[in-house]
Amino acid sequence: MPILDDVQWSGLKGGYKVVYDPRPALRTLVLRYDDKPAWDELWNELHHQGDVGDASYAAVVEIVRISERHAPAHWGAYGLAATIEEARLLDDRNPPVPARIEPHYKAAWRTLLHLALRDLATVTDDETVNCALAVVALYRGRFNLGRMAMCAEDERAEMLRDYFGR
Repeated sequence: MPILDDVQWSGLKGGYKVVYDPRPALRTLVLRYDDKPAWDELWNELHHQGDVGDASYAAVVEIVRISERHAPAHWGAYGLAATIEEARLLDDRNPPVPARIEPHYKAAWRTLLHLALRDLATVTDDETVNCALAVVALYRGRFNLGRMAMCAEDERAEMLRDYFGR
């Protein structure tokens, strides 16, 4: 598995299907976990309109590794991992997780599940709750529930009104 200092990162592609090296943003999160510009960069570069790349999968591994040291984990760790996983499952235009990353990606998701369950016991902010619930649902194979969890409460209410006609 590529680690932050591994040169293999230099050839990985992000959400725009071009080479993207997330290491500078990841290194920033190691030092300042709540750094908004670093999170914004990762959100912008690791997925784009449903597209993800091998850098997206590798970055999830590192984001989870970094997030293990924080309680609660940043909502972006849950949201970004769930968004990347949703894109992987939803769109066959996206590459599969590369064989050299796959065992680490699966292990990261197991760890992410444990972090989400831990944080759901204490957090109350909508972003963290929604994104952590999405992680739990996706991990358990409940794809549509995971997608719904990522929506804002007003969006879910509108969907239910449309469905039930009330």
